[in-house]
Amino acid sequence: MRLFIDSNHLSPYAMSVFVALREKSIPFETVRVDLQKGEHHEPTYGAISMTRRVPSIDDDGFHLSESSAICEYLDDKYPATPIYPRDITRKARAREIQAWLRSDFKPLREQRSTEVVFLGRTPPGPLPDDARAAAQRLLDAVDGLLPAGQTSLFGSWSIADTDLALMLNRLVIAGDPVPERVAEYAHAQWQRPSVQEWATGRRAVR
Repeated sequence: MRLFIDSNHLSPYAMSVFVALREKSIPFETVRVDLQKGEHHEPTYGAISMTRRVPSIDDDGFHLSESSAICEYLDDKYPATPIYPRDITRKARAREIQAWLRSDFKPLREQRSTEVVFLGRTPPGPLPDDARAAAQRLLDAVDGLLPAGQTSLFGSWSIADTDLALMLNRLVIAGDPVPERVAEYAHAQWQRPSVQEWATGRRAVR
């Protein structure tokens, strides 16, 4: 198995697949793709990734891109250690959360980039109105999703917890206001060894 990630080790989507592979104890080699140099547009990478984005995997000649598709594939092919809830409705909810995090919150992602999370960069300033509204929608949703007194969404860890914690930590680490129980959830999820391995990994400082 080969996992293709961004050379700066900052992609939240590459992190999701990295954590999934670690949680499933699947041996893999990490291959860094320099997006700044346009390596993802080169024909050699195009032969691996139909979308020419990261992450992608090469599983014994089977190539797949898009992080949520990869996570679902890994869970189907290597089911011994699940990364999604086994209950069908909870699994659907986890996938809904992943899809939502990937398709929404652009103003928040722009104002609180993963450089704030992983490199300790100072955020550009207070959240503008559109990013603040996105953050509030996120926090309102988590308030309804997270059971009282729990540090996981579905009673035990799932890959959706990792994805959600990363989005929340964009706010927590930047010092934006976050309800205490939500911040505690994000902190608890951040301590998972597979997450910490990614969070503390080697990065090229720009």
